Amino acid sequence: MTIRETAIAKLQKLPNSLLPQVSDFIDFLMYRRQPSTITNDHPDELAETWASWFESVDQLEIPPPSSVRDYQQHLLSKYRQQGLEL
Repeated sequence: MTIRETAIAKLQKLPNSLLPQVSDFIDFLMYRRQPSTITNDHPDELAETWASWFESVDQLEIPPPSSVRDYQQHLLSKYRQQGLEL
């Protein structure tokens, strides 16, 4: 009897309530045997792409946080209109 036949014989003896777990485990084993989809065939190209991305990000202009200052000024004037002293 081959290992496959032995496994099938054991599978046939299991109660139906355990079959979903066995099926999930078989799926897991098949997934682990799949070749990895991530390859590192061109590490230089990947490094150049990342370097280009970081360079473009470093050149982005960051506006001053004027919206926070405007909000604070608006809040202070609102308090003053209500007669509050700060």
